[in-house]
Amino acid sequence: MNTRLQSIEAQLHAVWLKAKAGDAISYSLLLHELSRHLRSFLKRRLQTRSHDVEDLVQEVLLAVHQKRHTYQSDQPLTAWVYAIARYKLIDHLREYARRESQHEDIDDWQDELWGYDPSHASDSKGMLTSMLSELPDKQRLPIELTKLEGHSVAESALLTGQSEASIKVNIHRGLKDLKELAKKLGGNP
Repeated sequence: MNTRLQSIEAQLHAVWLKAKAGDAISYSLLLHELSRHLRSFLKRRLQTRSHDVEDLVQEVLLAVHQKRHTYQSDQPLTAWVYAIARYKLIDHLREYARRESQHEDIDDWQDELWGYDPSHASDSKGMLTSMLSELPDKQRLPIELTKLEGHSVAESALLTGQSEASIKVNIHRGLKDLKELAKKLGGNP
């Protein structure tokens, strides 16, 4: 161990002993110093996942606190703390790998999700036009005005001369009839 590491170990070990004896100020100082060292240790190992460093620092400090009774005073404190940090890091990486293995990359599905085939659109539009033409005008017009052209129910009532309640009923009945027509034609409603 070089002199710098020996100095850090001696300083932390002395603060640790005071903290273990119940000195709250020493305990606070110890946590502050350990978090500084752990942050550096974990940043070097999580270069691509640096946003996880703070969470891991907190996990390690919590584990140090919970397992402080297992520390043997004649052993180097830093070795004990870094061993805990390594185990927490390994657990974190395993959990990350497990989570990532369950996700499919959405880029692989891009064509299927956002693909546009003009021939399908024109086929669908033709089929919809054909099916709409089979509906009575009192159902077809409200559906075209509200669902295809974006008019409100009130605007559709003014344009067709029907009441707003009739527009709503005729839209409902018309959509139900369209669904039945699509089933008969073998389409997916």
